[in-house]
Amino acid sequence: MKILYVILGSISIALGIIGIFLPLLPTTPFLLLSAFLFARSSPRLYEWLMNHKVFGKYIRNYREDKSIPLNVKLVAILMLWASILFSMFRVVNDKWWLQLLLFIIATGVTIHILSLKTRN
Repeated sequence: MKILYVILGSISIALGIIGIFLPLLPTTPFLLLSAFLFARSSPRLYEWLMNHKVFGKYIRNYREDKSIPLNVKLVAILMLWASILFSMFRVVNDKWWLQLLLFIIATGVTIHILSLKTRN
């Protein structure tokens, strides 16, 4: 089971890294999942992730008080809407139901991001 957790945690880290560059793919949930999986399978990988100079801060901030910095909120929301609007009007412009679904998803994610505490 530990080997499976390490594999799934590694896949989750990869998806989190990809999510840094693809706004439709969330980063923090994948990093949180990786921390969960590594905590149950590999103390070495868990410590590496928690002390990582980039990823560790995001995980600790979210786990401690569910907060994110204001600039991260702004960039996340702007990138989310830019990619959703592009997808709505350039990729699926002839499927109104898919456009509506994308709009609902973006609205839900925006509400969630705004509901998180803002870290100074």
